[in-house]
Amino acid sequence: MRCGFTTGSCAAAAAKGAAIMLLTSKIAEMVEIGLPDGTKVDFQICSAEIYRDFALCAVIKDGGDDPDATDGIRIFAKVALTNSEIVITGGEGIGIVTKKGLDQPVGAYAINSMPRKMITESLLDAASEFGYAGGFSVEISAPDGKFLASKTYNSRMGIVGGISIIGTTGIVEPMSSSAIVETIRTEAKILRADGENQLLLTIGNYAESFISAREEFSGRRTVMCSNFIGDALEIGVELGFESIILVGHLGKLVKIGAGIMNTHSHFADGRMEVLITCGVIAGIDLKILQKLPQCMTVDAALEILGDSPKFPEIMRILSEKIAFHMSEKVCAKVRTAAIGFSFKNPVILKTSLADELLQEYSRI
Repeated sequence: MRCGFTTGSCAAAAAKGAAIMLLTSKIAEMVEIGLPDGTKVDFQICSAEIYRDFALCAVIKDGGDDPDATDGIRIFAKVALTNSEIVITGGEGIGIVTKKGLDQPVGAYAINSMPRKMITESLLDAASEFGYAGGFSVEISAPDGKFLASKTYNSRMGIVGGISIIGTTGIVEPMSSSAIVETIRTEAKILRADGENQLLLTIGNYAESFISAREEFSGRRTVMCSNFIGDALEIGVELGFESIILVGHLGKLVKIGAGIMNTHSHFADGRMEVLITCGVIAGIDLKILQKLPQCMTVDAALEILGDSPKFPEIMRILSEKIAFHMSEKVCAKVRTAAIGFSFKNPVILKTSLADELLQEYSRI
């Protein structure tokens, strides 16, 4: 299936196009930007206008074969020259963050950290190419964003008034269920054929980043299962792995505490319900738990729960629930463990067998 590009990549390309037009006084038709992994890609400019004080460029978002609500939307960048620094803001159709725990602070435009980095680097590339030493003012907009936001989960996540400019890799991976499951199976088969007895599963790019920064995972080969956790566990059993370790952000792992084995938001949520249940069992103050339904993310909930002396007990109960449902999914045929993390909170959750399985692998 064909991959596409994120809104973040499109915003970076549009910004670079507008900057080049300001610096050359010529209409841009195509621009090249670098993705986070260093890959260079070209973007067609669909709209380009030069004014006395600014330039305006647009790129059409191509989501590839992913059924993305923002596929085909025009992402605009209005760029002006300044004395110094690069300031990035949002305009029409870009959502505003209204809840804690998201990538950007409350009140900021929903232009995430990686897209902001990509926009900045693209502008610096343009400045370097044409010998410009000043700064830029950038306004990202999407005229159809407010309407399209109604087709996304933005309002439920605490982003109002428009779409988000997102993306951690710059690439949109197609979300065909059968294609992803077959990819998981193929990658797991390769590991098994190479003599691996333990399957290390990761849930997305955040988990890959977490693993790469920790010594106990040094040199480990992983299989990314995305949201398809149940399928990946069954594949591990099918291929004869002796043990399976799942690593993911707590925002995903919490759902497993309710037995949810496909963690995509289209299938189910239950995150706050699970945390509230664990909190009730732990005996935490009900006044604290009553705040959780207002949280849009697990990170935001952890900020509230983390102040309680019973927080470790909540994590212990949650880890038991996750361990139970993973074991049930594999019918106890394979030993399983999970490791959860949060980048915004000093939290690492480990189920009971996690350390034992990690140590076993290190001795091989």
